[in-house]
Amino acid sequence: MQVHTTKLAGVVIIEPKVFGDERGFFTETWNQQRYAEQVTTENFVQDNLSFSKQGVLRGLHFQTVNPQGKLVHVLQGEVFDVAVDIRLGSPTFGQWVSVLLSAENKKQFYVPSGFAHGFCVTSATALFAYKCTDIYNPTAEGCVLWDDAALNIPWPVNNPELSVKDQQGIKLADFEAANLPHYTA
Repeated sequence: MQVHTTKLAGVVIIEPKVFGDERGFFTETWNQQRYAEQVTTENFVQDNLSFSKQGVLRGLHFQTVNPQGKLVHVLQGEVFDVAVDIRLGSPTFGQWVSVLLSAENKKQFYVPSGFAHGFCVTSATALFAYKCTDIYNPTAEGCVLWDDAALNIPWPVNNPELSVKDQQGIKLADFEAANLPHYTA
């Protein structure tokens, strides 16, 4: 596998080795030893799967308690995936990176805890898989507004379909310091 660093320390794009022939393909989507050596030593404790239709945008989510690192990839379809550094005191606070994840390119995206995460479905439908480093805690979830002008993320949709929770996201600058993760060198 190839691991590509991004401008956000800890956020990486992974290209697993894919072995294909006329029958189809085989790829290893997780190997604890290999990922510990090249991506993260965090333990994954929960797997999630979401299915969404074109134009659905989920995010930008994070948790203040039980913060989750996420290893994500697409099993069917395509998404525009984003990680935003929301760690107070970080030299890259408020910066983001994106990657196009698809069943075709088989790329993975690792988003450590301390970052907000979201994605938008660009294909007719998408089946999206997450490995998470902590349990989901709905009482501690925060949501940065997807179209926060200060972030200036070029989402591939102007009028996304959002959940009520995502419609109520707030601008990163409007979060109280106590409700954001803090950067440690």
